Amino acid sequence: MTTESSTNETATNAQAVNNNPIIVGLDIGTTKIAAIAGRKNEFGKLEILGFGRANSSGVQHGMVLNIDQTIKAIEQALQNCYASNPNLEINEVYVGIAGHHIKSLQTRGDIVRHQNEEEISQREIDQLISDQYKTYIPAGDQIIDVIPQEYTVDNLPTTPNPIGYSGVKVGANFHIITGDKNAIRNINRSVEKSSLKVKDLVLQPLASAAAVMCEHDLEAGVAIVDIGGGTTDLAVFYEGILKHTAVIPFGGENITTDIKMGLGVLRTQAEQMKVKFGSALADEAKSNAFISIPGIRGMPQKEISVKNLAHIIQARMSEIMDFVTFHLKQVGLDNRMLNGGIVLTGGGSQLKHLIQLTEYVTGLNARIGFPNEHLAHGHIDELAKPMYSTCIGLILKGYNVFENSENKLKGIETKEEPVTEIVNVYDEQTETHVVRVKKRKSLKGFMDSIKDGLIDLFNEEEDRKL
Repeated sequence: MTTESSTNETATNAQAVNNNPIIVGLDIGTTKIAAIAGRKNEFGKLEILGFGRANSSGVQHGMVLNIDQTIKAIEQALQNCYASNPNLEINEVYVGIAGHHIKSLQTRGDIVRHQNEEEISQREIDQLISDQYKTYIPAGDQIIDVIPQEYTVDNLPTTPNPIGYSGVKVGANFHIITGDKNAIRNINRSVEKSSLKVKDLVLQPLASAAAVMCEHDLEAGVAIVDIGGGTTDLAVFYEGILKHTAVIPFGGENITTDIKMGLGVLRTQAEQMKVKFGSALADEAKSNAFISIPGIRGMPQKEISVKNLAHIIQARMSEIMDFVTFHLKQVGLDNRMLNGGIVLTGGGSQLKHLIQLTEYVTGLNARIGFPNEHLAHGHIDELAKPMYSTCIGLILKGYNVFENSENKLKGIETKEEPVTEIVNVYDEQTETHVVRVKKRKSLKGFMDSIKDGLIDLFNEEEDRKL
């Protein structure tokens, strides 16, 4: 490659990078609120342009209960994000949503096509998806997302993408995610009162899945378990299709409360012990190891057994994994089908020996999911931790929306739509006028036909001379 061509290529890549928007993910969690701004480079990796976090207050079990406290925490996270990059300007954010109010249901939708000889278009698929937002749901709930699973065209077997097929009827199975209207309204209000616009609400386990998993994982069959502060989120994929989502109403905060109540210590002490000395398997904890806790106001110090601490943590984590096993059996996906096993992520996944406990309870292989494979070189090491999987995933989800909209625009620009022409024809046999509708060629097609006609005319003249 010559120097000139490499320079031109570099300039082209730089231009492409500049055209990519800056997308911001806002993770409103029970223990923390994180704001991350990122942009894709020429290699498709995320360059982190800003990062800020703040301790969460006003959020319990993934739900905003105190709007004012939540606003203050969001603003603090934004200020920290601006401090890391003063040139940033944040107006729109992709927000993660979780909480025990989140529910899911399966539906079926079909549309009958009148132009059945034509290929199925993206417009028809969009119409099929938008029709599902009319699905009846209980009063007080709101549809958050509609996710297509398998498509069918007439009697053909399921297909992941029906565009380009021809048929009379096209349908699909859908996974519909719903949530409480008030909970959704509180999230939107908290963000909007922080001078931001909610670009989209994304279910947190789906965002985490985008950050820590690749297409091979989704194809093999995998369950992602995002252990947060207030809830544990579950998403199950099989053959590249989302099969099930669930929110388990237990998380890291419940473990901290159990330690506080069980050992008679302060919440801050319980949190510190969980992080520094906690283990999800009591058998792996040393029986002769003790933790010294200073007494309160002249009280004698306490000696806490590491073994007892591990027993408390194991009891709660086993309960969470029992819920995971229950949901997997509910959708008929066991260890023979989920070859990708379980991917653990979120802040709670950093507990010692959690992989071993997960494998023991569920009977599936397990691993920790880190979001670093999507991050560009030279990123902050802090962001490679599992607790930021959701926030990184929100940026990736935002880019999916952006790229899909770009592709649709390109398709509109390049596609030539035929022009409808109404022709009034006199039928001599029936002595009546018949109105026919036919598709007229576009301008390009019309000029091509004139060109072909002239060529044929000249050919006929040549034949006559011969």
